[in-house]
Amino acid sequence: MDQLPTGKHVILDCSGAFNAQGNEVLEILENVVDNSNARRVHSHVENFDGSVSPLGFAAVVLIDESHVSAHCYSETGLLAIDVFTCGPNSPDKIANEIHRSLKSMCPNLELISMEKIERFILGD
Repeated sequence: MDQLPTGKHVILDCSGAFNAQGNEVLEILENVVDNSNARRVHSHVENFDGSVSPLGFAAVVLIDESHVSAHCYSETGLLAIDVFTCGPNSPDKIANEIHRSLKSMCPNLELISMEKIERFILGD
């Protein structure tokens, strides 16, 4: 049996994203993925006007190894980013570049926490 790929997950929680726009954040996610070794498969953003869901957006870029996503609550300025890869690409590099690009767009953006999780760890 072939060995299963090792997954790595990086989760960023940020504050201060009051002026983040879903389409602009999706463009950042796409550009970072396109400039990495990951292969973009599909991307989508859903903007929420506050009538059903809280004001904000959810954006996702599917990659052949898993996904990169962003979810923002505009009224509170909270922004959650996650990067999950199964394979040779580093989610750390992708997450750090996304954070750097977002900081340029939203100067008041603050990183609250960054968590790294190893996935698909199988015992002997």
